[in-house]
Amino acid sequence: MQGPFKPPKKPKGSCRKTHKWIASQWDNRNMSITIKSKQDAAAMRIAGRLASEVLDFITPFVTPGVTTNELDKLCHDYIVDVQHAIPAPLNYAPGGYKPYPKSICTSVNHQVCHGIPNDKPLKKGDSVNIDITVIKDGWHGDTSRMFMVGEGSIAAKRLANLTYDAMWKGIEQVKPGAHLGDIGHAIQKFAEGHGFSVVREFCGHGIGQVFHEEPQVLHYGKPGTLTQLVAGMVFTIEPMINAGKRDIKEMGDGWTIVTKDHSLSAQWEHTVLVTETGYEVLTVSAGSPAVPSFVSGTAAA
Repeated sequence: MQGPFKPPKKPKGSCRKTHKWIASQWDNRNMSITIKSKQDAAAMRIAGRLASEVLDFITPFVTPGVTTNELDKLCHDYIVDVQHAIPAPLNYAPGGYKPYPKSICTSVNHQVCHGIPNDKPLKKGDSVNIDITVIKDGWHGDTSRMFMVGEGSIAAKRLANLTYDAMWKGIEQVKPGAHLGDIGHAIQKFAEGHGFSVVREFCGHGIGQVFHEEPQVLHYGKPGTLTQLVAGMVFTIEPMINAGKRDIKEMGDGWTIVTKDHSLSAQWEHTVLVTETGYEVLTVSAGSPAVPSFVSGTAAA
């Protein structure tokens, strides 16, 4: 579950409205970033795996005719009764928001993020992002995947597949000494190179015993800029990519974000640990999609 992009000095009103801030105006090097110990990382590895396993569990249920409310209940019961964990989004209420009413986020078609499950059945051809965050023994695991309902359209599948690749282009930049700007630049260059646009008002975030921590992880930017990475940092990389223009708007429920031009949007998310030599993806499980062929090395395994 992504955090809204925040400028260094929060203006009046919600930080969701800070659409005019750009990467060059934001640098969180002076913010407090928690560095995880080996024990912390081990606990987060468990939480991350559990979050991914919720997505494994729900996969066969994402079919034409199911409602996102039904998917929410299935995930909630699995998290609570089987995993003995807590669904982090339920009643989550950061500053400026009213409590989120469900246990998962389900963003359908042109919904960018934070879609609230409801009683509208999914239909053949829909695309949906399911965003899961669980809390296990006080630690958060946060991940999301795209799903096609039935046989998705060529356009929806292309957008979802390239958004997945864009996420991994960002993940591959993660290593000690690299910068957050390297991650954003890799994602932006790849997505825009395929004719898509990158949502800028929402971003990845640090995570641990707190749902949303520093640093903020923008999905666009310039290489060599923003916070320098060090071993022990843990954060999400979760690009939101639109088939049309990058402009978005918030719906009346106070949570759901959609594309202004009603174009399709897609998102994938992993939680990543900066290691001594590179990175480790913490949100993996038996059902995780295959790593793209362009990803080098074994750090992602």
